[in-house]
Amino acid sequence: MGEHSIGLEKNENNIEYHNPITNSEQQKMKYTRLYNKETKVEEFAVEIEGKWQIIKDYESTFISLLNTPSNKMNTLEKEIIKNAESYQQIIPFKPTAYRDFMLYEKHAIDAARGFVKKYMPNLLPIVTIYEKIFRKPFPKLKPKKRFYQHPIYYMGNHLNFISEGDSIKIPSYTKEMDYELELGVVIRKPLKNATIDEVNDAIGGFLILNDFSARDVQLDEMDSGFGPMKTKNFGSSISSVVIGKESLIHQVDNLKVKVIINGKTIVESNTKDKTYSLQEAIAYASWEEQLHPGELFGSGTIPGCTGIENGVMLNKGDTITLEIEKIGSLTNKID
Repeated sequence: MGEHSIGLEKNENNIEYHNPITNSEQQKMKYTRLYNKETKVEEFAVEIEGKWQIIKDYESTFISLLNTPSNKMNTLEKEIIKNAESYQQIIPFKPTAYRDFMLYEKHAIDAARGFVKKYMPNLLPIVTIYEKIFRKPFPKLKPKKRFYQHPIYYMGNHLNFISEGDSIKIPSYTKEMDYELELGVVIRKPLKNATIDEVNDAIGGFLILNDFSARDVQLDEMDSGFGPMKTKNFGSSISSVVIGKESLIHQVDNLKVKVIINGKTIVESNTKDKTYSLQEAIAYASWEEQLHPGELFGSGTIPGCTGIENGVMLNKGDTITLEIEKIGSLTNKID
């Protein structure tokens, strides 16, 4: 578990980051799960009026907290945290399932171009000449027809998630470890054949997601006719704090994001310009399929926020920090 104490403005490597939560937004709900170093007990906590408070109602679950309106939170027994050093943040919840969408056409095209550059360099001159002449993406780089008909996604391993401050080991079968900065969503209610309004009601909160990837394995797996397997399922990471829906539901399509590796900013981007909204994507996932509380959904990589696009991959010993405006940051070490 990561040694990340609550309320700090620096991560465990003493790298400063900007806390984008303004004073006017401190009334909004934030949720986390803490490990009490003294009692050795895991406890849920919420931030109310800028103060983190332990939930002493031991029948509460993460989902029940997401379903508790902020104006009803006062009915729960709580205790203000006085000694933050006694606690460390851990993974806030364990997803009941994990679907990762690809909602950005620009990412799909730029990543495909990155694959050509890295793994098929003999084809790169053809792609480059075509794009210079016609000033549009090489046709084969664009997503396939289904992308433009429906939101597409893969089902990931929901049991292999880590969180803030945790380390992840590079799998022995890859030499090309990559990262993907995504916006994550957790639902708090069951859904089936849902409308957009029903999806909006079911969303519990937003978080940061890092979909780690083994790039040199990905092409062969995708060519097999099935989705990614060893490419993705060895591990993913989510932020230790979940931001309540009310804080972000009307802003998720225009949030600034950043990738930082070893203290150096690699890329800055934005969550805008999705082909489908997250609500449309989740509604599609619910088409004749039961979705359950606690399921996690990823937006797909925000354009530019992966090494296959920006050219900076991960190496053993690296520290990577992902930031999303109004949510916070997620830091992991690479072993």
